[in-house]
Amino acid sequence: MTEYSPPKVWVWNKGNGGAFASTNRPVAGPTHDAVLPVGKHPLQLYSLATPNGVKVTTMLEELLALGHTGAEYDAWLIRIGEGDQFGSGFVQINPNSKIPAMVDHSGAEPIRVFESGSILLYLAEKFGAFLPKDIKGRTECLNWLFWQMGSAPYVGGGFGHFYAYAPQKIEYAIDRFAMETKRQLDVLNRRLAETPYIAGDDYTIADMAIFPWYGWLVEGWLYNAAEFLSVADYPHVQRWARDLLARPAVQRGRMVNRTFGDPATQLHERHDASDFTTRTQDKVGTHNP
Repeated sequence: MTEYSPPKVWVWNKGNGGAFASTNRPVAGPTHDAVLPVGKHPLQLYSLATPNGVKVTTMLEELLALGHTGAEYDAWLIRIGEGDQFGSGFVQINPNSKIPAMVDHSGAEPIRVFESGSILLYLAEKFGAFLPKDIKGRTECLNWLFWQMGSAPYVGGGFGHFYAYAPQKIEYAIDRFAMETKRQLDVLNRRLAETPYIAGDDYTIADMAIFPWYGWLVEGWLYNAAEFLSVADYPHVQRWARDLLARPAVQRGRMVNRTFGDPATQLHERHDASDFTTRTQDKVGTHNP
């Protein structure tokens, strides 16, 4: 590689390649008009089964498993590879054009909620679940929730991008972000050596936020990087990931808005609990999501 000398003024080059070159751009706002659908439930989720999306579907399924019927929801598929997140309706809910985004229609006026951590906190407070009520426990849970929100970009936009998606392999970039990803895994491994769940003895929104990134990483589901990152070095994270994977609500949450993998695990849209047995892609086919 030749050394890159940055120009005095950066100019966007559409032809710079990469897996997301067709949708990435340096400006915000909608690219086209598109009205979002609205289903029968108060909670309307617009998402995709990326790690950030699965945080929220897991939370909703866990709430329903606890008997919170008000957590029934419609989950609509946003195909980010096709630019659905830049439709005018979606941008109105999330000006940042990132999934997941949610609208709560249960009150006098609709409430929009965007950013996965904000949605988890909103739902935890709305239903009084998966967030400790004492100040010490609540703060510890939020410590880890915000740790995840600040740390995961190094795993996704940093390590994942340069290791799996960039048009060329750049040793410095991969080394830089692999080092940081392994440091974060070590942070979690040390914490989980002391306690069964991230925030303590109880399962919380901190676990739901962290699992789809770091749990998936040690399970080998992100970037095919398990061997590269030597995930066996983090046995406590692996134990915690297995414990969470045994939860039925986690299993269901992983299926919602999923468009890859075994068709039997793909539920492109979710509008009723029965959809998990009647509307997975192996049953409805690719032309009727």
